[in-house]
Amino acid sequence: MIKPLYLSGEFLRTEYSREIRSPWNNELIATISMAGPGDVEKAIIAARSVLKQTRDMGVFERVAVLRHVSDRLKQKREEFAKLLAQESAKPLKYALSEVDRASDTFLIAAEECKRLTGEFMRLDWTAAGKGKTGVVHYFPAGVVAGITPFNFPFNLVAHKVAPAIATGCPIILKPASSTPLSALALAEIIHETKLPKGAFSVLPCDRKTGDMLVTDNRIAVLSFTGSPEIGWDMKARAGRKKVVLELGGNAGVYIADDADVDHAVERCLVGAFAYSGQICIHAQRIFVDYKIFEEFIGKFITRAEMLKTGDPLQKETELSTMIDEGNAQRVESWMNEAIQKGAKLLCGGNRKGAFFEATILTGTDSSMKVNAEEVFGPIVVIEKVNSRDEGIRQLNNTRFGLQAGIFTNDFQFIQKAFREIEVGGVILNDVPTFRVDHMPYGGVKDSGLGREGVKYAMMDFIEPRILVQ
Repeated sequence: MIKPLYLSGEFLRTEYSREIRSPWNNELIATISMAGPGDVEKAIIAARSVLKQTRDMGVFERVAVLRHVSDRLKQKREEFAKLLAQESAKPLKYALSEVDRASDTFLIAAEECKRLTGEFMRLDWTAAGKGKTGVVHYFPAGVVAGITPFNFPFNLVAHKVAPAIATGCPIILKPASSTPLSALALAEIIHETKLPKGAFSVLPCDRKTGDMLVTDNRIAVLSFTGSPEIGWDMKARAGRKKVVLELGGNAGVYIADDADVDHAVERCLVGAFAYSGQICIHAQRIFVDYKIFEEFIGKFITRAEMLKTGDPLQKETELSTMIDEGNAQRVESWMNEAIQKGAKLLCGGNRKGAFFEATILTGTDSSMKVNAEEVFGPIVVIEKVNSRDEGIRQLNNTRFGLQAGIFTNDFQFIQKAFREIEVGGVILNDVPTFRVDHMPYGGVKDSGLGREGVKYAMMDFIEPRILVQ
């Protein structure tokens, strides 16, 4: 049976369909309905028609919707995690964590919408304002379009949907074509609530159809997570709508000579190879002080070779297949290019279908894709640096700037690094892969525009309006 899409409060089967297969074994998981241009048009009209209703919802009503979703995700934790593991080949241990985070994201939104108050201001700072005051309230900006990637098909959806509900914005969601099932399952939970019908749609569709959400001026906010090339192109064509872009990067780590090497090895192992490196803040470039370089790299190789590989549905699995064979082939070609240019392979390097081993390279430079671009795969480059200043320079030697990790206990250097590293977030004594869902999250340079993290996303979904009296 074909699984329906969710259009403005109704589950509908359409004339278009797509098979969703497991990246692990190519097993058919489901066949889903795909939206056509007419379905997108209906969703936009419906979303605009309920904007007054969503705007006028009481805070207690928004909280009730958000808390219901959070609670139901806790109840259905195992079911959702299994679905995630099936559709994305995400190892179960990481899939369970993602469901927990999505539940937290909706709970955080329930709390943050209580704090979305307003402001009273005196206007008599100048003579023209004598006798007048202002009251500032926040209003929903309008219909939001959320476009999400395959790698966190549940929690990154939550980071679009929860802030929209919290601010009273209707939202139309286009999930990644390869991993739409968790978003459709979320729609089943939201359908249980009293959110006005029309305020939420989940429309799996091809890129051409989804592009309507980018260019249509009836959309007030576009929130996109994905590749830099696609994201910046969308911004150029988005017209006058607000645009929020989370575009990833090639996150770096610097490990100073005073770091706890064993701790750094364990954290960098997770940062480098969790979900086969298919994470925007994957620890791709590691720079190690020359005094501890040999110790670090020896221990890191040993631990990388011990990673448990296999079926994502097995609890002990740490590394499974990538999302598809095409991406695994791309990663392999980037590795081969680096080796041909003089890089040294220290570990891994083998591919079988969509599976690519945990791979470590050294001797790379910024002319190689594995160093300069977003590899989005289980490759890490580890390089020796001769000073802390060189470590900072290497972290900044990239067109990206999402997050960076530094391992040190030197307070003065911590402050210097925080001032000088050109990123949206510096993570101390941990990898750039660290994120909790209420912190501001986003990047500079080619890594994006604006911030996620529930409160910060909400600020992009609202407009201030002042009453002068």
